[in-house]
Amino acid sequence: MESLHPHQAHSENLYTVDSGELESVLTAFTAGLLLITVSELGDKTFFIAMCLAMRHRRRYVFAGAVLALAAMTILSVSLGRVVSLLPRDLTHYAAIVLFVAFGIKLLYDAHQMRPECSDRTLAADDDYLECASDAERDAIAAISQAEVKLKKKTPFAICLEAFGLVFVGEWGDRTQFATIALAAAHNPVGVTLGAIAGHTICAAIAVIGGKLIAGRISERTVTQLGGILFLLFAGVAWFEGT
Repeated sequence: MESLHPHQAHSENLYTVDSGELESVLTAFTAGLLLITVSELGDKTFFIAMCLAMRHRRRYVFAGAVLALAAMTILSVSLGRVVSLLPRDLTHYAAIVLFVAFGIKLLYDAHQMRPECSDRTLAADDDYLECASDAERDAIAAISQAEVKLKKKTPFAICLEAFGLVFVGEWGDRTQFATIALAAAHNPVGVTLGAIAGHTICAAIAVIGGKLIAGRISERTVTQLGGILFLLFAGVAWFEGT
């Protein structure tokens, strides 16, 4: 049997390790990208970015929103790594329960939507306030309060307003807890990059596309997809732990 030269064996070992690490990063990246992109559409911070873009220059709103979401992602991933220090069985089952709870909650919300509003598109003009979701109402209320305090509409002030509103709006949100759960079980670099990419996509839809794009997205469909995706992640987490 042909033996490998020590240097060659060492190189192949490094290649194997690097390949495994790359696969771990890509898996985490995909998980973060999918979960955040679907979950963030129609969320409170989505509406905050969209409504701000209707009042101010889009580029400044986009910059502030993305920076806030990136900062929250890094914070959530850091919390997830702290959680990962707990017993593995505890974090594993806690993540499953969390994903199932969010999934059922989203499916229930979609089911409970009023018939005349259930298939309306996000940000539709007709009966907007009457059919508005809690996330939309919260976003409108937060922006109204912030606009009163905004004295000068300089680029920095607009970015700061967007950053503050989005950061506070994201705190305690389901996507934050989802990011924490993902980071506790998957590669933190991949989760961070995937989640930031997902947030950036949603911010671009909200700010650049604005009401035009949002008006073509069925709120009920988005809510249902989010619920199904959370349940799928719960199933994947369950089988990975068995």
